[in-house]
Amino acid sequence: MQRLNEDIKTGQLKNLYLLYGEEAYLRRQYRDRLKKAIVGDDTMNYHYFEGKDISVGEIIDLAETMPFFADKRLIVLENSGLFKSGGEQLAEYLANQAQTTTFLLVESEMDKRSKLYKAIQSKGTVTEFAVQDEATLKRWVLGMMKKEGKQISSSALEFFLEKTGTDMENIRKEAEKLFCYCMDKDVIEKADIEEICTRQISNHIFDMVSAIADKKQQAALQMYYELLALKEPPVRILFLIARQFNLLMQVKELSGKGFQNKAIGERVGLPGFIAGKYVTQASRFKKEELRLAVEDCVETEAAIKTGRLNDNMGVELLIIRYSS
Repeated sequence: MQRLNEDIKTGQLKNLYLLYGEEAYLRRQYRDRLKKAIVGDDTMNYHYFEGKDISVGEIIDLAETMPFFADKRLIVLENSGLFKSGGEQLAEYLANQAQTTTFLLVESEMDKRSKLYKAIQSKGTVTEFAVQDEATLKRWVLGMMKKEGKQISSSALEFFLEKTGTDMENIRKEAEKLFCYCMDKDVIEKADIEEICTRQISNHIFDMVSAIADKKQQAALQMYYELLALKEPPVRILFLIARQFNLLMQVKELSGKGFQNKAIGERVGLPGFIAGKYVTQASRFKKEELRLAVEDCVETEAAIKTGRLNDNMGVELLIIRYSS
């Protein structure tokens, strides 16, 4: 990101950029900033293409066309899928692209083995936007708080991030709701966050698995029924339960080897302030129990997909089995 900021600040812009990674909010922010820096409000020389039905031949023809009363033409390709298949023709063209055209490719998923990725890496600027770490997210939220003239304690800030998860777009939306709710307050408290911020489904799944660990069957089933009422498909709920058990299995193994919460979080992809909760939850299961739970989730999914078991009933039986 530092290199992108420098290019935008100095105006020394390249002809080829690739932005990719899980953090969609940052991808969009830098996509829009680069667009403004390259063509500004010029709509005649700006071309945006999205999706997997892009014609590479048409893109190349457009790139070879001189810009209209301007120095540069900008072509943006977003979530094209060309890094998985079909990008060879574009890779060959980019080796000697027209210097009057700038390409900006924006992708959520990336295959670094592809010919297109290697071509851009050798000729252009590649920037990955990964999920941001705990410290970065806290600084960002505190920056928003300061801008709004609000204060928040460390414990309330952690509670806020537990509620929102690590997706920056979701954090921004929830923060805006919080600011509106606390318009007449200088200090944002946990009670405000509890009242106005929406719980993420991952938090709901965490609580459901906690209820399963505590053998609170009715509570676990009630949470499942609440997710169904929110129109969450049973198969997606099953996937999230399996993911939770798999994470707990990894956390338990790392904890048993003496790793601390922060190191565990880094290894399994969890923020440090959340990793501690997973360590506590994992301690309530036996290692063998977690392994069997993951296997049962896989078998339940297979039974649902082959029509041997109803999806709703399959998930319900799984919850009953491990909360009994």
